Amino acid sequence: MKKTFILLLYIALSLILVAQSNIRLNNYWGDMHFINPASIYDKYDAVFSMAARKQWLGIKGAPTTFFASGTTYLESSHTQLGLSLIQDKVGYTSISNVNLSYGYAIMFKYDWQLHLGLAGNYQSLTYDLASINIMDGTDQTAYNGLQPKKGFNADIGAEITNKSLRIGVVSQNLLSLFPSMNALQTNTNYIYARYYQNMNGIVNIGSGICGIQYANIYQMEFNLTSYFKFKQNNGLTDKPDLFDIGLFYRTKSELGMILGFNLSESLHVSYSYDYHFGSISLGSFGTNEIMITYNLMRKPVCHNCWY
Repeated sequence: MKKTFILLLYIALSLILVAQSNIRLNNYWGDMHFINPASIYDKYDAVFSMAARKQWLGIKGAPTTFFASGTTYLESSHTQLGLSLIQDKVGYTSISNVNLSYGYAIMFKYDWQLHLGLAGNYQSLTYDLASINIMDGTDQTAYNGLQPKKGFNADIGAEITNKSLRIGVVSQNLLSLFPSMNALQTNTNYIYARYYQNMNGIVNIGSGICGIQYANIYQMEFNLTSYFKFKQNNGLTDKPDLFDIGLFYRTKSELGMILGFNLSESLHVSYSYDYHFGSISLGSFGTNEIMITYNLMRKPVCHNCWY
């Protein structure tokens, strides 16, 4: 009976951690659609991303996250449609999200755009019962709270952008504000600004700041990245950046770096490592993450040509 009580206590603590956790990636600066359905990329016909993240290496049951997304931009209607899949495993719990998003771009003068986005989420919470060992096999009390759960949620966001600046705000899991409807994931709010130098030079500098709030937790994140371009005798080409190197700091006590490289004009790979200098460092070797992004390039359109 004592073993069962300890297990029930562990289950309760795990549920609290899951309910207050915030699923995230370090590389979201390269694909803001991960956090905001209003993040539109009209430079490409479609963007596909996959990522894997192993958090706090050395700590048993620490979060492991898998992410995949695809977006397509319909230029004729200034609309972006997106689909993303997320699985986050913490201990013996597993949260899965299926996210459908809609974004609309309003064009202004001088290359300014206003983006509005809405997403609907199907969420499920399951348990790996095979990893739970109960000494008294006849006592099934511990399993009563381990039934799969599912529900729906919604995100809403907005962005204002030009060639160098991107400012956004988003509220995720809005229905979680009403626990009777869905409490699988906590309502999370972001506000961010991202600046990219976008000048004719071999190196361009990008910087970002992001404020994050979920439950009673508030965080700030700062990012600084250098982007290195190709160069020819006649000057810079219009090809994407060759590679990028960045540093970020997340309160409290979390420092990391991001390395990215273009394998081709369409395929980009980025790797990040971060280390937590708080009490977690006593048992952790840091966090590793990798993301692969494929951009389906848009064919040039001549509006004054005869065919």
